[in-house]
Order: sequence, then C-alpha cells, then structure tokens
Amino acid sequence: MSETVAHPQESDLRFGPAEWALSGVISLVWGSSFLFIAIAIDHVATPVVPMARTFFGALALAYIPSARRMVERSDIARLVLLSFVWMGLPFLLYPIAEETTSTAITGMLNGGLPVVTVVVGAIWFRRMPSVFRMVSVLIGFSGIALISFSSVSGDEKGAAADVRGVVLLLLALLCYGIAVNIAAPLQRKYGSLRLMLWVESLAFLWSLPLGIPALFDSHFAWSALFALLALGAVGTGLAFAVYGVLLGRSGTVRGMIGTFFTPIVGVILGVLFRDEHIRWPAIVGMLIVVAGAIMTSRPDHNESFRHRGV
Repeated sequence: MSETVAHPQESDLRFGPAEWALSGVISLVWGSSFLFIAIAIDHVATPVVPMARTFFGALALAYIPSARRMVERSDIARLVLLSFVWMGLPFLLYPIAEETTSTAITGMLNGGLPVVTVVVGAIWFRRMPSVFRMVSVLIGFSGIALISFSSVSGDEKGAAADVRGVVLLLLALLCYGIAVNIAAPLQRKYGSLRLMLWVESLAFLWSLPLGIPALFDSHFAWSALFALLALGAVGTGLAFAVYGVLLGRSGTVRGMIGTFFTPIVGVILGVLFRDEHIRWPAIVGMLIVVAGAIMTSRPDHNESFRHRGV
C-alpha cells in the first residue's frame, strides 16, 4: 500500500476534499468534547471521566468486526505505552484541568497540538520541518490564541484559568505530540479501527485503579450520562478512528489541521451553554485560523524532495 512508503511525518498526496471532510468531523466532535467534560464533572468525580470515556469508546468500536483482530506480540509493548500517553494520562489531565479552566481556554491550548507535534516530530526523527511548515503552524496557533483570549469574559464564569490547569493541559498536549508519532506507523500497519480498539481497551485498564473508587464519590445525573456517552462512543471511539484514517492519509502534521478549528467549536458551545462571551477580535482570529489551516494543508515539497533523495 502507498501509505507504507510515505514519510513518517508527511504524505506526498494533496490534502483534498476527503481530508478536509475528515478534519471537519474531528473539529466538531473534539471541539464539543470540552463541553461534555465540563458537564460530566459537574456530577461525577474526575477519574470517572477517563474510565467512562474509554469504556464507551472501546464498546462502540467492538461492534465493528474488522476492529476485533489480534496484533503481533512484538507490538504489544508499544501499544501499552501508546495507550498511556495517548489516552490513559491525557484523558485524566483534561477533566482535572477543567475544574479550574474554562472550555474556551482549554480549546485554545488544545489547538496548539500542531505546534507540539512539529517540535516532538523534529526531535523524534531528528529532522527539522521546513520553514514554510513551521510558519504555517504558528500562524494557525496565533489565530487560536487571539480567538480564545478575546472571546470570553474575565468573570468567574468566563475565561477562568490557573497555573495548575494550564500546566496540566500543556502536559496533556506533550503526551499527544508523543503519541501521534508512535501511532503513525502502527496505524499504517493495522488500520485505524483495530489500533483504536486496542489502545482504548488498554487505556480503560489504566483508568480502573482511580476510576472505580471515584464512582462512590459521584452522583447520577442523566446529563452526565449522556455527556459521557457522547464523549466516549463518538468523541473517543468513532472520532479517534476517523483521526487514525486521517493520520495515515495526510501525516502527523497535516493530520492536526482539525485541531485548528476545535477552539471555534469550543467557544461557540461555551457561549451557548457555559455563559462565556465572544468579543469582536475573535472574528479576526477565526480568519487567521482558516489561513493557517489552508497553508498547513499544502504538501511540503521540500520534505518530499528530501525524502526522495533529490
């Protein structure tokens, strides 16, 4: 298959309508995940969130026959590591951070994932991305920052954030940046569905020691149950499978394009459901985000030439 010979970080294929559609789905689903987390932790203890999220996600994928296949024994150790850095730890860090950080600020920091991915990838493969690629990602991130810092009020229901919450979110982003570089070759080898089922099942096991005792500190609410169902089955199960497909088709950097738009979704939902307020500079920020995403979606010809030995 052509995917197996692509550069570990880039695809020589143009980022076309199919990739944009996949990115759109991811941005809508993941952008709403911050709201679902906030709704859930209003009623359940924080460690319940990663446990329920991975359980419902794995359950959704388990209904797909092609996902229920074995992997090579030699890859199990990498899968265990991947399950921890991709889901086991970050899925706990996000709800802890959202105890003191608004959905908009969370979305803004999450939108910095392409920047983290470029840095981690450069260290991982000992190869710097092109100047154009780095500038494109930074332009997109500057738009995300403008949206988030200007779109919410400073009152206690607005852009609340503390040092602990920001540090936890940055640590989660670092985990994601490492994870996507581990996941890319495994996704090309096993496909998105099988990889995601294994990762989410193992991440569920990681969540049990804290999640089970936390059930006794929670109380039932239909809103929390529906939020966890959506967060798990759709946001963790199906969306991560879609993301795995996109990762294999477009590479680790351009596969992050959907995260440019998650803050837009997060801010809109925060306004509608969490009493956050949009300000006019956010419109400018949204235009900058779109520009950065379009620039990042272009094939990096310099990378392709280096990969081919030209």
